[in-house]
Amino acid sequence: MENVKKIILISGKRKSGKDHISATLQNIVRDRSQIVRISEPIKTEWAKRLNLNLNELLSDGPYKEKYRKDMIEWSEDVRAKDYGYFCRAAMLHAHTEIIIVSDIRRKTDIKYFLETYGTLVHTVRIMAKDEIRIERGWHFTKGVDDVASECDLDDYTQWDIVLQNNYAEDSEAGIKALREKFEF
Repeated sequence: MENVKKIILISGKRKSGKDHISATLQNIVRDRSQIVRISEPIKTEWAKRLNLNLNELLSDGPYKEKYRKDMIEWSEDVRAKDYGYFCRAAMLHAHTEIIIVSDIRRKTDIKYFLETYGTLVHTVRIMAKDEIRIERGWHFTKGVDDVASECDLDDYTQWDIVLQNNYAEDSEAGIKALREKFEF
């Protein structure tokens, strides 16, 4: 972790474009960066517990959706005992100059990173209209879209930068703003 100079926390609702923005940033800074996902250790442990296909669980397809609600409930129980558990696990293999955490979902995620990494941490909120998210494949799911994993940061206001990501030009403008903010 001694090489790390920036940790960029990306947050947003499902289908807001977190993965797209994260991948675009990584392409810009290439080998100086890596994407870290808090969901990866969650899905890895869940797959082991239930003998599931990890690659399918890590994908953006329907397989993951079958298990999402139960996986969220289980991970909430783990977080209740140790809010930093999955953040710590996700950062175990972080080693590049710029770490992009593509799936910040809770205030406790931000709290963990700020307490652990202090001034290296920068927060980004990706916003997209529901109509756009629907076009991208989102549909409201009770027990998923109305729980902490999607709603805990709705009232968080201390973002370093908030980006609208409804259309291609929004995405381009957002990437430009991030490049200027983070100087790359």
